[in-house]
Amino acid sequence: MAVIHNEIKIKASRQEVWEILSDIEALELYDPIVKKSKALTTQKIGVGAERHCDTSNGGWFKEKISVWNPHSDLEFSLYACNQPMKWLTHTYHLEEEGDITHVTQVMKYEMKFGIIGMVLDLLVGRRMADKGIKLFFNGLKEYAETGKKKS
Repeated sequence: MAVIHNEIKIKASRQEVWEILSDIEALELYDPIVKKSKALTTQKIGVGAERHCDTSNGGWFKEKISVWNPHSDLEFSLYACNQPMKWLTHTYHLEEEGDITHVTQVMKYEMKFGIIGMVLDLLVGRRMADKGIKLFFNGLKEYAETGKKKS
């Protein structure tokens, strides 16, 4: 299992950041890798809400909310994709520090293809995943602070 930690400080309230992160159809507004995100369930908030996302590289993934502690903790669990991950979770923790929200993310995943997948992850996968998260965080920060959609 691979684990990647990232964090960012955003000049917006914790409530504002929570509303963006927890909106299952908003990912396309700030994640430069996601072309389209749409709800798969009529339930759009809370544990069990699901979404399907198409990515700019021709990929897709489906994930559901697996942890929901409003304005504090949120987790998405991948359950289907055409990517090389067997499973993946993104866990977010939000803390308000004055007019700044400190967002931490822990991404845990396991690659498909056994030992070959593990080697590929060590050679390129982990670095690419971390780069994607940093792009995601920069998009989230810009969107939360300015309201502007990704370019």
